[in-house]
This record gives sequence, C-alpha cells and structure tokens, in this order.
Amino acid sequence: MAFWKHETAVVDDGAVVGEGTKVWHFSHVLPNTTIGRNCSLGQNVMAGPGVTIGDKVKIQNNVSLYKGVHLEDGVFCGPSCVFTNVLTPRGFVERKAEFGETIVRRGATIGANSTIVCGNPNGRTELGEYCFIAAGATVTKDVKAHALMAGVPARQIGWVSRSGEVLREDLTCPRTGERYAEKDGQLVIVEAAPNQDSPHLD
Repeated sequence: MAFWKHETAVVDDGAVVGEGTKVWHFSHVLPNTTIGRNCSLGQNVMAGPGVTIGDKVKIQNNVSLYKGVHLEDGVFCGPSCVFTNVLTPRGFVERKAEFGETIVRRGATIGANSTIVCGNPNGRTELGEYCFIAAGATVTKDVKAHALMAGVPARQIGWVSRSGEVLREDLTCPRTGERYAEKDGQLVIVEAAPNQDSPHLD
C-alpha cells in the first residue's frame, strides 16, 4: 500500500489515495474521492464522496469535506474549519441535488474554526491561490488570490505572500523578500524570492 492509514481509519473501496499520504485516527475517506500524494489527514477527518484533494495538502483534526469541495495542491485546512454544502438547509427537506461547490486554489490557508459558506455566487465559491482565511472567519463570497480575510462576515484586511506572511506596506514579503504589486485590484508578483527558501509545490 503506497499510503499509510491508522488502524482506526477507514478508506472505502473506490477511493484513490496517493503515495506518501497519511490518514490518521478515526478518519474516513468515502468512495469516489481522490487524494493526492504526500497529504496528511488528521484525526477525525471525513472526505467524500466525490471530493478531490491535491498533493501536499494538510487537513487538521475534525474537518469534514463534503461532495462539491475541491482542494488544489498545497492547501492547509486548520482544525475544525467548516465547509457548508447547502445554503438553506432543513433537516426535513432533501437537498442533495442542491449541494454548492467550493474550490480552494493552490496554496490557500483556511484557519482554525473558520467557516466557508458554499455556493456564493451562483452555486460556486472560490478561494484564490495563496489566500489566507484567519481563524474564526466566516467566508460568504469569493476570495481573491493572496487576500488576507478576517471577521464575520470575512472582509479583506491585507495581502499575504506565497509563504503566508502578511505583506509590508511596500508589498514585500518579510520572510523571502519577494515583491508584489497591485494591478486592477489583484496582487501580482513583480520579483520572485531571491533566496532558496522561496516556497514551491512542484
């Protein structure tokens, strides 16, 4: 077996788990779920059915990923963060056909106890590359790449670098020296990190 799982974890038939991935205590991977290489699923994680998870993804304890959630490479999900799947749930109304889609782009961080509300706008929520959702935030709309989001509902309070550091006023990463600029409301790299500590997922 190319991946490792704890004896209390369950990986259902029909799930695909990549080489080097670890599935820890009491976690459950449901059918038709694909998990990439070198991932970590902490204690009491549920993924599926029909969830996709990229390479080098870290999912901390007590996180549930339902149908419609897709995590690209290098995503971090903090402890007990929440992904909703229906905008107007009722216990007595069947709404499986209405599950919203949540796309979390490459390198994004979702802080502990934060909530990602699905399906906004138009049945789909997208969190941009390398964005950072602060602990306890509630995301109710799409998030720009590199945006630092905090509060309830979450609003943008700054920008973060690829390495996850809050950018200085001059939009320079304090860890790597990588330089950015704002263009049409988006953040773009103007000078890559000059040292070998520059983050990469390849």
